[in-house]
Amino acid sequence: MTRPTFVRARRPEHKQQRREAILDAARRLALDSGVRNVTLGGVAAAVGLAKSNVVRYFGSREEIYLELLTEAGRDWHDAVVERLSRPAPSDDVVTVLAETLADRPLFCDLLGQLSQHLEHNVSLTAARAFKETALELVRGLGQAIARAHPALTDDEAVELTQLAAWLAGCLYAAAHPSPAITELYQQEPHLFAALCPPFLPTLRRALAALAAGLPTLRDQPA
Repeated sequence: MTRPTFVRARRPEHKQQRREAILDAARRLALDSGVRNVTLGGVAAAVGLAKSNVVRYFGSREEIYLELLTEAGRDWHDAVVERLSRPAPSDDVVTVLAETLADRPLFCDLLGQLSQHLEHNVSLTAARAFKETALELVRGLGQAIARAHPALTDDEAVELTQLAAWLAGCLYAAAHPSPAITELYQQEPHLFAALCPPFLPTLRRALAALAAGLPTLRDQPA
């Protein structure tokens, strides 16, 4: 792949070009090898910049991926809202949440890396921007879900949204194990069957249980 040729980034459009190139390189590398295996040096090499130049635009590898997670979160929000606004006959809230997550493997990979890795080594400014956007998106999804699933209150719909994202991250990590665990599963199929859950059906079943169970807990203290 031909690397982009940059002029000296003095003008705003040149700076934006570099930011987009860095994000595109990080996205491609993560899709190829997984978020956890991408280094800042790898991103810099892929985009044709020195690491010192990359950190002028993003303070760390983690800030690059927080930005990509924010973009992916907006995309997921829009996809869920769109499907719930014009549902197919087989669509319900659980199906829409599960299928839109399954359609976004990079988003799920990023969610799985979030609390252990991507929220570390970031500036307060980057952390605040990410968290404020995440809250806005979760509240927006909660409102759309509550309209489509009247059995849930607004707060329960927000909780279901948060749990869907957390579960997707955990399940994606379990379904995409390390090379050593993958080799073990190949040697011991019974371990694979018991410990490596299929992503979409497991997520759908868990979300169905949560959607059914949340209203039954309404009168219990949190």
